[in-house]
Amino acid sequence: MYIKDLKFSLWADFIERDFLDHEFKDLIDKKIVNGATSNPAIFKNAILNSKAYKEQLKTLEGITPKQRYEAVAVFDIQKAADILKPLYDEGDDGYVSIEVDPFFCDDAKATIDEGKRLFKTIGRENVMIKVPATKAGYEAMSELVASAIPVNATLVFSKEQAMACAEAFKRGLSKSDKKVDTVISVFVSRIDRALDKKLAKLGIDTALSGIYNSADIYQEIENMGVDRCRVLFASTGVKDDSLAPYYYVEKLLAYNSVNTAPIDTIKAFYKVKTKDAALPISQGKIEDHFKKLKSAGIDFEELLQSQIDDGLDTFKDAFKDILESL
Repeated sequence: MYIKDLKFSLWADFIERDFLDHEFKDLIDKKIVNGATSNPAIFKNAILNSKAYKEQLKTLEGITPKQRYEAVAVFDIQKAADILKPLYDEGDDGYVSIEVDPFFCDDAKATIDEGKRLFKTIGRENVMIKVPATKAGYEAMSELVASAIPVNATLVFSKEQAMACAEAFKRGLSKSDKKVDTVISVFVSRIDRALDKKLAKLGIDTALSGIYNSADIYQEIENMGVDRCRVLFASTGVKDDSLAPYYYVEKLLAYNSVNTAPIDTIKAFYKVKTKDAALPISQGKIEDHFKKLKSAGIDFEELLQSQIDDGLDTFKDAFKDILESL
């Protein structure tokens, strides 16, 4: 655990074979990271741009592109899970996530079947199955948790989504006598990137909407008290040079939470040695900010929905690109 007193974990938002063989192990040995996440966009960059996959791909002729992709992805997830297993055995997270086919986001049965199949194929207990937070996704999350499969609910932008995920986990736990770890991945920086240029012109503080939205969700989920469920802050890399590279990690440092970040962000955060919690943020402060947005004619709920739609499209496009290339 990165900060034991806060029960705060820092996970690497990156998977690539050479990285797993070298730098990843170093980050774990130095107790900087204690988990990892992946998504179709991450695997797209790894598979299409790294030479590390060429030899394995040569051996995967005569099968479908999706089967080739899964063979490569499963190999990497197994490798990451094995590296992280000592942490898992110690109760220090040690999880790695793999996402179901994003084209199944509106098909509960297909998501459940694929989630169970992937978990069985990978054959590692410290793997989380990533499921997008859609109506079908909530049904799938509940069934997977009931089957004692750890779940990472992803592409969460709104409080309503987060609460629906937590309720799905609760339903799943009620059907099983096993303890199952879950996380709710709340996306942060994408909101600010969508809003800040407009806010700057209006004289409204920037680089806060994603923080306040995530802080509000965090407090709600903590209040719900679902067993072994934590908020995971995702999309925490910085694209704005005026912000510190570790901005979204430091500003969302919270008890019983996880932050998954790009490697450069993790290294920058590690250097500043921040240990103090930044959350909770007062509800009044959060509400005042969003009142300013509303007064300026900004429909924040509409923006969140567009982010959900764009996020699904991004993962679908990345998945499609991988399959076409294979």
